[in-house]
Amino acid sequence: MADKTPKESSAPFATRIDPDKEGLSREQMHFIRQVELGQWKKKTHMLRTRNVVTGLAIGALVMGIYGYTFYSVSQERIMDEMDEEAKRARMSAPKTGAN
Repeated sequence: MADKTPKESSAPFATRIDPDKEGLSREQMHFIRQVELGQWKKKTHMLRTRNVVTGLAIGALVMGIYGYTFYSVSQERIMDEMDEEAKRARMSAPKTGAN
């Protein structure tokens, strides 16, 4: 996201300068740092908001899948039915010395 303004722009404002090569005073350097800090704060605030929204969306998706899995597993009666069928088969089978 670099600034695309050419170094030799005819614009009277927003021209690029190199603070190391330019003879800037201490106050000017301080002002530049303050402006850059303000821009960073604004960008990080927007990124933090996006990250929180994304995290909440992913968390909601995970919790939804987790909840659905528990719900669907609790609905399954297959193992219970197989156990009942096995009990009936044992009861109706002829009794021998092995069982």
